[in-house]
Amino acid sequence: MKSDFERKRFIQRFVILAVILLAVVGIGIRFLFGGDEKRIAVILLMLAVGLVILFFISYREIGHTYREIEHVSDEMLRVLQGEDELPEEEYMQGTIGILYTNFYKMVTFLKESKEREMSEKVFLRDIMSDISHQLKTPLASLNVFIDLLLDDSFTDEEKRMRVLNESKNQLTRMEWMVLSLLKLARIEAGAIQFDRKECDLKLLLLQARDSVTYLTESREQEVHVICEDGRKLVCDGDWLVEAIINLLKNASDYSPEKTEITVEVEHNPVFTRIYVKDHGMGIAEKDLGNIFKRFYRVHHDVNPNSVGIGLSLTKSIVEGMGGKITVRSEEGAYTWFIITFVHVD
Repeated sequence: MKSDFERKRFIQRFVILAVILLAVVGIGIRFLFGGDEKRIAVILLMLAVGLVILFFISYREIGHTYREIEHVSDEMLRVLQGEDELPEEEYMQGTIGILYTNFYKMVTFLKESKEREMSEKVFLRDIMSDISHQLKTPLASLNVFIDLLLDDSFTDEEKRMRVLNESKNQLTRMEWMVLSLLKLARIEAGAIQFDRKECDLKLLLLQARDSVTYLTESREQEVHVICEDGRKLVCDGDWLVEAIINLLKNASDYSPEKTEITVEVEHNPVFTRIYVKDHGMGIAEKDLGNIFKRFYRVHHDVNPNSVGIGLSLTKSIVEGMGGKITVRSEEGAYTWFIITFVHVD
């Protein structure tokens, strides 16, 4: 036992109980055996020896129990003082063992909760930093445009229209970026529950193609969808359409005019794959590992208004639905984005 108080209290209680027991037994024996002092003395001596043996056994067992309790108490105090290291999971028996096991589970849960909270704080900080950083350039541009429009000497109507159009483009860019970042943040924070159900895959791909018609037609590009009629896929249809739209926009932006973009489906009993193929400038091997990172851009001169978030959002969407996205590319030749969904019975 750790404290003298507990040790003294145990000894005092045991001695009192032993004296009472010996007195009661002595009176009882004297009543039974009358004046046989020798027999009474032997019986009392044997009883005293038994009590001494019982004392040491009890003292040892109770001391062991108290040491286990003190160990659990020390571990609790250590956790309360903010130490991150988990106590070693020890194997104790009985009620103390159950107490320690439950304590270990509680500490594990609290540590995981703390780590999740810290991760969420870091994620929120990074998101806010990304948004503020990305808004600086378009806001600065809008400031310049507004100053020009307020200048009385800036009277050329054609130039004023160009400035207004560019201002609108910057506002559209900011709106798309903020909305995309919010979607990405909600997905990565687990705030979005994907409604996975059986969908007509070809209809989803055609819907995505039609959504970028304004972009591909302006560049005289053709988008071909190769998928058999009635092909089914378990997914969240709305989110899959958004993921494919992002890939088609990327393919259009980084492909020459008057080229073809292909969306092709491969299906077998094990998995379904969706390929988005273009014949554009491709991606250098050194950039392939970073292509899905937030705000990472390979060709800054091709689309200066791009913020580099579409592929990151697409990756989060696909992985949120249990899929996987990879990229295959050769610089100056082609780029394939491949979405794979493994069939789960």
